[in-house]
Amino acid sequence: MNMAVETIKLTKRYGSKIVIDNLDLSIEEGKVTGLLGPNGAGKSTLLKAIVGLVKPDSGSISIFGQKPSIKLNSEIAYLPDRAGWYQFHTVKTALGYAKSVFPGFDEPKSEELLKQMKLDVDMKVETLSKGQQACLQLIFCLARNVRLCILDEPFSGIDLISRERIIQGIIESIMDGSRTIIISTHEIYESESLFEKVVFLEEVHIKLAGDAEELRRQGDSLENVYRRLYR
Repeated sequence: MNMAVETIKLTKRYGSKIVIDNLDLSIEEGKVTGLLGPNGAGKSTLLKAIVGLVKPDSGSISIFGQKPSIKLNSEIAYLPDRAGWYQFHTVKTALGYAKSVFPGFDEPKSEELLKQMKLDVDMKVETLSKGQQACLQLIFCLARNVRLCILDEPFSGIDLISRERIIQGIIESIMDGSRTIIISTHEIYESESLFEKVVFLEEVHIKLAGDAEELRRQGDSLENVYRRLYR
C-alpha cells in the first residue's frame, strides 16, 4: 500500500512543553482517516507540521514519498480550525479570490458545492452564520483538484443541518477514491461513518490506530471506543 503521509520520530516543543513526541505515523493514500483525541493531544500541531506551518524540532515528514516543499503544497488543501481572510468579501468574490491563489481550484466543482451547501453567491461573508461560513471554508478545500485534503475541526460549533451538508460534501468528494482526506474532529458521532482509518492521539503519542470498521466491530462505534480509551 502507498502512504500519503509518514512521520518518523517527529517531535515538536513549545518552550519546555512537548506537543509531539517521537511520533511514527502512517496515513494510507486514498483513504479517509480520522484523527481523534482530547484537547492538547497534538492534533492541530501535527496537521500544521504536515502542511509546513509548523517546523518540527526533530524527526521527518514525507508526503507521497517526498520531502515537504512548495511544489508539494500545491497538492494539499488545508482547512484550518479558524480562518477569516475573506470576511469582507461576498461569497462570489471570495471564491474568485480562491481561484486566483489556490492551485487546482475547479470553478465548476465550486459551483456544484455552492448549490449543495445552499449558499447565495451575493451574500457578504461577514453576514453568514457560523455554519454557513464553515460550509464556505469546506468549498475552498473540496473544490480543489488535489491529492490530499486536511480538515481541522470542520464541524466545530455549527448546527446540525450544516454538519449534514458538510458531510455530504465530503462524501461526494471521495467517491472516486482519488484523494486522501485527514479529518481532525471532536464530533465523532456525526462523522465516524466517513472514516476508513482512525488514529487516536493522547498526550503527544498514538494511543490506538487501525481500520475503522474493525474497531467499530470491537466497540459498536468509534464513539464508544473513544469513551473507553479516554475515560
